[in-house]
Amino acid sequence: MKKYIYSLMLLFFVVSINAQQTPAPKQTNDFSIEGATAHLGDGKIIENSLIMFSQGKIVFVGSAKMKIGRRGEVIDAKGKHLYPGFIAVNASLGLAEIDAVKATRDFQEIGDLNPHVRSLIAYNAESKVVESMRPNGILMAQITPRGGIMSGTSSVVQLDAWNWEDAAIKVDDAIHVNWPGSFTRGRWWLGEDPALKPNPKYASSLDAIRDYFKEVKSYFAGTPLEKNIAYEATRGLFDGSKKMFIHASGHKEIKDAITICKENGINNIVIVRGEGALSVADLLVKHNIPVVLDRPHRNPNIEDDAYDHTYTIARKLSDKGVIVGIGMEGQMERMNTRNLPFYAGTFAAHGLDKEKAVQLLTGNAAKILGIDNFAGTIETGKDATLFISEGDALDMKSNRITHAFIQGRKISLDSHQTKLWKRYSNKYKSK
Repeated sequence: MKKYIYSLMLLFFVVSINAQQTPAPKQTNDFSIEGATAHLGDGKIIENSLIMFSQGKIVFVGSAKMKIGRRGEVIDAKGKHLYPGFIAVNASLGLAEIDAVKATRDFQEIGDLNPHVRSLIAYNAESKVVESMRPNGILMAQITPRGGIMSGTSSVVQLDAWNWEDAAIKVDDAIHVNWPGSFTRGRWWLGEDPALKPNPKYASSLDAIRDYFKEVKSYFAGTPLEKNIAYEATRGLFDGSKKMFIHASGHKEIKDAITICKENGINNIVIVRGEGALSVADLLVKHNIPVVLDRPHRNPNIEDDAYDHTYTIARKLSDKGVIVGIGMEGQMERMNTRNLPFYAGTFAAHGLDKEKAVQLLTGNAAKILGIDNFAGTIETGKDATLFISEGDALDMKSNRITHAFIQGRKISLDSHQTKLWKRYSNKYKSK
């Protein structure tokens, strides 16, 4: 029996060592990237660009035609494209490794009201899923809990770190609320009618949310004898230092959520999913509320919506002045997060300007997360988190990344998947 236990312990040790990544060391040598078409992340492009960075920060952005000395190692990127690092908003990366193995899933806590649950401390920086994002240009992510009414608190990380402490670039940025739906479907597996019908519990669910906010505000207004950690976690919602991400689809739910939040002095709001956001776009613009859309590769939830609604909504919301990003939630969300660039490409193929599509994953995403002072665009003084692609990074066929940097550190683009690809490519080449 002991021999079996020791063998099992050794197996787990070997697996953990094989899974371990080696993050890039802090930048010590300067870099100059010359000749690339630079997509700055704010809608602008520089053809034949020159980008230089030192000690993790961008120190020059301009044309390669300028007669200026190049700093450090010069990377010839003629014919290639340069982008800011893509940002995955509303992702659960690093919170689960194998969905079929419960012991590897750490994205949801028991209970409905968990604003104090911090996803960051559960983040696995050595996840093989996390490392598979980087070859597609996704270099930062908002790590978001799931489940319940108040899922908990998210944090923003960079995707090349030893542990969650090293990974964190914005700690406890937002609390996530799953807003109740005004419509519901029957559970077909129990023989119930699966058709969409009004939710009889919707009004009572809204009352419960209102009551919770009243309790929290009463707690802050008094002098409690004991500290309530759940209430304390919401303090930033009322002073504006923390955002509330409201996961809601229908226009009625979005409108009700905004109304209740405003009634309670919660003004820093982001709508997630937002399939019905077009109907309340003027309200969103009025209150400067961004929308994080779901992936477009799906059917509309509402039968009356146009067949291409999920493909064109990004363009229509952008045209109305709404700040739009792309998130990843739902089935196979962790593995599918690496496809975010191609979802942006799909929005571009259905009418959204290509550079605005890039913004969904760069400048807009950084604004939504409140990290636009140091990330999201290629600008002097910002973090040198960027990558070079041989082709269009939003196109599945031509997105072939050759170099990637996080805070000036040249990171590895190898992953478990690329190693397997190389292994079996060599196998069949030899025949």
